[in-house]
Amino acid sequence: MTKKIVALFGSNVLGGNTDKLLTEAIRGAEEAGCSVERVDVVRLNLSGCRQIYHCMDKVHCAIQDEAEKYLTMLKEADGIIIATPVMTYGIPGQLKSFMDRCQPFYMAKYHRKNSFITPEHAKIRKTLFICISGMNTPEVFIGPLLTVKAFCQIIDTKYFDELLQNDMDTIKKIETKPDVLKAAYEKGRALGEAITKARG
Repeated sequence: MTKKIVALFGSNVLGGNTDKLLTEAIRGAEEAGCSVERVDVVRLNLSGCRQIYHCMDKVHCAIQDEAEKYLTMLKEADGIIIATPVMTYGIPGQLKSFMDRCQPFYMAKYHRKNSFITPEHAKIRKTLFICISGMNTPEVFIGPLLTVKAFCQIIDTKYFDELLQNDMDTIKKIETKPDVLKAAYEKGRALGEAITKARG
């Protein structure tokens, strides 16, 4: 059975530091036997959640845009990698809007008590979070971590591991931190290996 991972890229800087870390994590996951589909979230044609609560009683969102395609991908995924920079002590707006559009998951799980994810699949599903920050302050990752961990609970995937790198305004180029690039690869591989083992 194919082991599927969805990699959500939350930056708009192709070839930048976040991109390079995600690329290494994807390489590790693929070498562990998983197929990875990367989604550049900022390039999707989707709007934010309008809180009209259509999904309280319906499986699908009322907004007709690209979101439904990617919600289906998330339902089918065995693993998720989220890679993003910090933006004003949170995550960038387009990535946050993407997560907010997963409200159908929330309503299915908590309101209708009928999660999209079976208990068996939930045991397999795992998320790796990669996040960088320009600033070097102790609290800079608190907001992104709270958001991503809540997202994991809503879509029934275990928060498996994280790679957090601050002080990028000083570091500038992630290539000068080969240990961090190596960690991204190793954590991606560990995610892939855990999913492969769980899939049997």
